[in-house]
Amino acid sequence: MHIRRPPVPDLWPGCLFAIMTGWLLLAPGPVSGADRAGGGGAEEPRLRARELGIVIGRYQPGPLNAITDVAGVKVGHLTLIRGQGALKPGEGPVRTGVTVVIPREDVWRKKVPAGAFVLNGTGEMTGLAWVAESGFLEYPIALTSTLNIPRVANGVMNWMIARYPDIGIRDDTLTPVVAECDDSRLNDSQGRHVSEQDVVTALDSASGGPVAEGSVGAGTGMVSYGFKGGIGTSSRRLSDEDGGYTVGVLVNANHGRREELTVGGIPVGQVYGKDTGSPLAGGEGSVIVILATDAPLDARQLGRLAKRAALGLARTGSTARHGSGDFMLAFSTGNTVPHYPKERTFVMTHLADTHLNPLLSVTVEATEEAVLNALTAASTMVGRDNRRVEAISLPRLRALLARGR
Repeated sequence: MHIRRPPVPDLWPGCLFAIMTGWLLLAPGPVSGADRAGGGGAEEPRLRARELGIVIGRYQPGPLNAITDVAGVKVGHLTLIRGQGALKPGEGPVRTGVTVVIPREDVWRKKVPAGAFVLNGTGEMTGLAWVAESGFLEYPIALTSTLNIPRVANGVMNWMIARYPDIGIRDDTLTPVVAECDDSRLNDSQGRHVSEQDVVTALDSASGGPVAEGSVGAGTGMVSYGFKGGIGTSSRRLSDEDGGYTVGVLVNANHGRREELTVGGIPVGQVYGKDTGSPLAGGEGSVIVILATDAPLDARQLGRLAKRAALGLARTGSTARHGSGDFMLAFSTGNTVPHYPKERTFVMTHLADTHLNPLLSVTVEATEEAVLNALTAASTMVGRDNRRVEAISLPRLRALLARGR
């Protein structure tokens, strides 16, 4: 890690930037609710890790430093924030949402090779059995809260059926990939407030370009390393000499304990101060990692990339505790698996394993930085029963990193 003077932040959606003498929050995708209850009040502007001068690894990020640097990949969020005060099960307060990743246009007919790795299985990512059996992915990926899995799966199916009306009639059926993390520390989890229409809206609004991070979509109610967590993303682009391929990572960070947090090799969590204020301090949590690449990899190789994401998590301090759900799913847009091909064979380009090392390295780096972006981009959140989870203090983080150099 290198610490350098932070540059002027880019004006990308989801960032806070100065307008006149105040600060304006650009809404990172649809936000539902009559109010914006849940924020922590006036707060320092949130920045990405590189905007704080934290440079992870030796490879360069893509132009957006996001999973959408892989051409054709789209991300959509729908954020649900409403109500405050005491928990009323089934009613609120609501601090939840859904995040979707669409691998490419018409992924049903132009499937992408895919592989997965489960580091610790105290959680769920539906549809992995078919991914493991087939070696490909044929629909969008959805991230949400634990008890919302069935509704979100229905939403994905509704969206798919609207586009491919023969599904389940003259065409195959589908088993959606839905990954969960528990947001019940801040959210009325029993209410299962993410509707099928919310999922459709997130999918319809998904786009390439900058990706909103922090307390958005599936990350709205997440807590990581004793701080407010949520969505983070990063990417790396290899040199032309190494193939010019891109690897992009998106995480939903809801894992880790305060004392474990490491930033660029510096044990920030040990010196920051104990986690005494956040609800259920010391909880196990979970993390979901989605990897995309345009390198022409097969399912076996993508499974190897997914395993390396675990090393990126470890660099931030994660130990994949007994109660943690740590799921990694990787896909490649570098090949196409056709839907019911007429010919008996089809051709795929295959990267030789002997040229795989740079991709393994950048996967580790991008995963590490995506987790840090989730922490530095997230804002303080007040949720059910007035539970307050503080965002990591960026001035304090800067000071601890400067001291630890």
